[in-house]
Amino acid sequence: MTIAAPTKTQYEAVIGLETHCQLATKTKIFSQSSTAFGAQPNTHIDPICLGLPGVLPVLNEKVLEYSVKTGLALNCQIAPYSKFDRKQYFYPDLPKNYQISQYDLPIAEHGWLEIELIDDDGNPYRKRIGITRLHMEEDAGKLVHAGSDRLSGSAYSLVDYNRAGVPLMEIVSEPDIRSGKEAAEYGQELRRIVRYLGVSDGNMQEGSLRCDVNISIRPVGQAEFGTKVEIKNMNSFSAIQKAIDFEIERQIECLNSGEPIVQETRLWEENSQQTISMRVKEGSSDYRYFPEPDLCPIEVSVEQREAWKGELPQLPAQKRHYYEDTLGLSAYDTRVLTEERDVAEYFESVVAAGAPSKLAANWVMGDITGYINEGKLKITEIALTPAILAELISLIEQGTISGKIAKEILPELLEKGGSAKALVESKGMTQISDQGELERIIDDLLAANPDKVEQYRAGKTKLQGFFVGQVMKLTSGRADPKLTNKLLAPKLKGN
Repeated sequence: MTIAAPTKTQYEAVIGLETHCQLATKTKIFSQSSTAFGAQPNTHIDPICLGLPGVLPVLNEKVLEYSVKTGLALNCQIAPYSKFDRKQYFYPDLPKNYQISQYDLPIAEHGWLEIELIDDDGNPYRKRIGITRLHMEEDAGKLVHAGSDRLSGSAYSLVDYNRAGVPLMEIVSEPDIRSGKEAAEYGQELRRIVRYLGVSDGNMQEGSLRCDVNISIRPVGQAEFGTKVEIKNMNSFSAIQKAIDFEIERQIECLNSGEPIVQETRLWEENSQQTISMRVKEGSSDYRYFPEPDLCPIEVSVEQREAWKGELPQLPAQKRHYYEDTLGLSAYDTRVLTEERDVAEYFESVVAAGAPSKLAANWVMGDITGYINEGKLKITEIALTPAILAELISLIEQGTISGKIAKEILPELLEKGGSAKALVESKGMTQISDQGELERIIDDLLAANPDKVEQYRAGKTKLQGFFVGQVMKLTSGRADPKLTNKLLAPKLKGN
């Protein structure tokens, strides 16, 4: 009798992200100190953010506005009544030994955002990730550990309180994410949204956007969650994906070997490309929350909420739907074009000026993006307006100039602007589309190269490209390439 081998357990990951987003206000959440990045340590401080006796916090109105707008953009329910709480914990970078945050009555709850990914077959698909809550809070300071490449073993630590009191939104997702790829795309979409809104620069290198990952695994089909592990210290979306992928495999190995998974906080080590244990994870009871007595509750009226809602721009997901479903662009094109709001609006203006959407997309994503990246510019800083680009594309469509000529004059248009048509005429670069003139040029070229004509007729048909290139060279790139090929083919065959 044959005994069947035991079926190997299949696991799935259950992932949620806690994202801290620094708001782009000029001053801190409860005081007038600057939030500017990169200042000398301990120069952007004041009695309020240091928690000195006798001082009282006052909420920055912009923090509330930006938080409500972000909540609306994330399809959240905005709380008509919310409050601040004190979150108790003791650490050298927290001057008051408590953090002002929001606990049971956050400003926004029960939302979602949409991500778009490419499956293994190359097809785009969309998925909604739930948003549990969004709340306002102050940041802590920053500790710099010296004398070792990690916290344990450091010879000494320095503290910079410039960041203490900087306004944050904490955005907590539902555990709807199932892979490192989905988590990285969720983080990128969240960054796109806050950048579109103008509420944050989303710069991970400067700490403006920081993501902590909560991850567990469970057998496929099981309803209850496994033991949750938190991962910190990730400063890029690539690191988020790699840390999750590593942690999934680590937890599966633990379960397969009978080793328990500990609820803990782990760090992502970039050098070794692995997670390492940091500390046992605290629970909410460890923070001993209670209402902040020095701040009034917050009430957002329906009129104020609707006014802020009316100021929201069209968001990345809405633009992607329009570009794909109405303009017929590919998922890749829409992803590139909607990454930055200024680029998307520039592209839309080119299309509105009459350019075909695909041609407009190609020019914006290709030569124009290359020029911007090389010069470290914003698309709003170039002299080539959407109307000028639409005019340039129209000249190509009409056969007035070739694509090659367009690329030759593009640098001048990018730097100086002006009329594309006028520039073409002033340089005498109009495309040659006269059939008789092109036939004379082709006949002279074939007569001058009888050996290559014979080679073509003997089977080396790739030589047609040589003759087209010579025509373009003789006409300084002005010959109509389509008409040239049409006229050249029968003459090469001897017809």
